[in-house]
Amino acid sequence: MMRTYKDIAYTLKRSQRKTASIYVERDGAVTVLVPRDLTDRQVAELLENKRKWIYRNLAEWHDLNATRVEREYVNGEGFLYLGRSYRLKLVTDQDEPLLLKDGYFCLRVDQKKDGPAAFRAFYRTKAVTRIGDRVAYYQDKMGVMPKSVRVLDLKNRWASCSADGHLNFHWKCMMAPTTILDYIVVHELAHLRYPNHTAAFWNEVDKVMPGYRERKEWLRVNGAGMDL
Repeated sequence: MMRTYKDIAYTLKRSQRKTASIYVERDGAVTVLVPRDLTDRQVAELLENKRKWIYRNLAEWHDLNATRVEREYVNGEGFLYLGRSYRLKLVTDQDEPLLLKDGYFCLRVDQKKDGPAAFRAFYRTKAVTRIGDRVAYYQDKMGVMPKSVRVLDLKNRWASCSADGHLNFHWKCMMAPTTILDYIVVHELAHLRYPNHTAAFWNEVDKVMPGYRERKEWLRVNGAGMDL
């Protein structure tokens, strides 16, 4: 449910979790996750204690998103795939709505008005195989086994791990460099052992990926540009 504390608008979500967490989502929304038995007064105290942190992170979000790219579906526009920008070329002589070939994203002219849908379908298709392969690779290293791996539109999250062991990945992950994609995969696999971002969780990530901090920071800084 949407609530307001002083000048902070936030969404409150209660669950069986044992600890409380506050997130500034990728769209700038504030989400507060708390145990079911936490009172409204305790939620207010949590927000008051974290108020400066929330302001700082919201200000940082506005700075990072000031350069958000609004792409047009015209010849020469750049679109990301695995960290590289490919120019768009409008074509008439292909059966598929969208193909990546000869160093260009080739979009059939009659699909121009529905360009976002064509790109979403492309990323989803590629993600099923690519992310599935990376999950299989790292799950063996980490000694974990997800119940399923799905590619979805997760709105403001790159990926998620459900309480019963299902991993979900945003199709936008396919815009990231492979090193960043691997970080997202390892992050979610670590949640199969540790549901929250505790020190034990980050130690688990660090064991598999010692350079995760640089990858995490890259995603924080560049994530706003990974959009259609």
